Amino acid sequence: VEAATKIYGGALVCINRSGRATKGAVSTTLKCVGVADALADNSAGAAGAISVKTKRGTFKFGNSASTDQVTLADVGASAYIVDDQTVAKTNGSSTRSVAGTIRDVESDGVWIEI
Repeated sequence: VEAATKIYGGALVCINRSGRATKGAVSTTLKCVGVADALADNSAGAAGAISVKTKRGTFKFGNSASTDQVTLADVGASAYIVDDQTVAKTNGSSTRSVAGTIRDVESDGVWIEI
């Protein structure tokens, strides 16, 4: 886990340019690798002091509240990372990394396959 980073259980986990795990955020350089299995608190530690277990599969995340909401018409397309618990329909004018593939959309969230 990257230095000074806290990753919550159930949150999107990404690998940054340094090869360290970090939480999902707006960035073009992150690679989404899964969802945190449990809390990984490295907020007071050096880079690599702890690790985080992740799992892959299909998980529900919040839908962007902006005009960039994912809809049922987007199933099968890529979803993009807004933060560690929210995805959007587009890359935000080339500012966001891919979270995974949209599998379903419900009133309370978006199912993403990672």
